[in-house]
Amino acid sequence: MGHAGAAAAAVRYLRSAGSAPAAQPVEALPRPELRCVTDDERAPVDQGEFRRVLGAFATGVTVITAPAAGSEPGPAGFACQSFSALSLDPPLVVFMVGRTSTTWPRIARAGVFCVNVLGAHQGELCRGFAISGTDKFAGVPYDASPVSGSPRLTGATAWVDCTIHAVHTGGDHLIVVGRVDGLGTEDADAAPLLFHRGRFLRP
Repeated sequence: MGHAGAAAAAVRYLRSAGSAPAAQPVEALPRPELRCVTDDERAPVDQGEFRRVLGAFATGVTVITAPAAGSEPGPAGFACQSFSALSLDPPLVVFMVGRTSTTWPRIARAGVFCVNVLGAHQGELCRGFAISGTDKFAGVPYDASPVSGSPRLTGATAWVDCTIHAVHTGGDHLIVVGRVDGLGTEDADAAPLLFHRGRFLRP
């Protein structure tokens, strides 16, 4: 029959069968146990070469923020390139964070976070959130995101308010899945902040 004939037959069948039944909810798989990468799993790839080659992939830049939890002295936040949309139904996003991050435990304790998508004019703001051991929010204007109360940075081009949905292991990083509870744009036409080969791209 060939591919074209099979496709046409499938279309005819679906039309004759009427509408398909409503999709059933998909149950999440059990979360795998968090563990470190063992020596026998390490690929023979030089880390410097890995960074050089992967640096050819340009990314947007975000700042992940969370409100103070418990006795925390203030909100938490860090600059993050490894952010992406994950699912439309349900609405999920994902970001990756190093297992040695000192900011991640504070976000985990909060249980919520806000993704602030940075514009091209916010390179210095990004650098501030990429440094450890400082008050990253000093002099940084923000308000509270509407659902989680996480810092929503003034001037960010978009924001995504989330609840932590799942955390998975990914080598020396953690893969954090967030359920989207609210989102919006401040300036949909603003140029994005892009990172490529170790530096910001100028628009």
